[in-house]
Amino acid sequence: QVRLEESGGGLVQPGGSLTLSCAASGFALDNYAIGWFRQAPGKEREAVSCISSSGGSPYYSDSVKGRSTLFRDNAGGMVYLQMNSLKPEDTAVYYCASDPRLYCTDTYYYPRIPDEYDSWGQGTQVTVSS
Repeated sequence: QVRLEESGGGLVQPGGSLTLSCAASGFALDNYAIGWFRQAPGKEREAVSCISSSGGSPYYSDSVKGRSTLFRDNAGGMVYLQMNSLKPEDTAVYYCASDPRLYCTDTYYYPRIPDEYDSWGQGTQVTVSS
């Protein structure tokens, strides 16, 4: 059974940093690309970043590009999203997701629609506020 569990969220001041973790179990992580999404109150879930199964150059959305680093530890069953220079608009619940069809390069990912992903974690809240 595929299981994803996020952690590492919290309250941080603008300009601060957080590293979110996604613990994967129940499947061979090294066979799957992993995506990160976020959902702010009243807004649709949006893609933030993704990384291929081999850990190639990740994709970053324009909203986090240059401020985030996504990397994975397949042996440890973990995927990490490091976020720096956090802004109030980064406030959201952050989710990691997997799907056997997820294809991710540094400029493109598919599926584009969050509802098409078949496995999600429960999410971790990130609040950026002074």
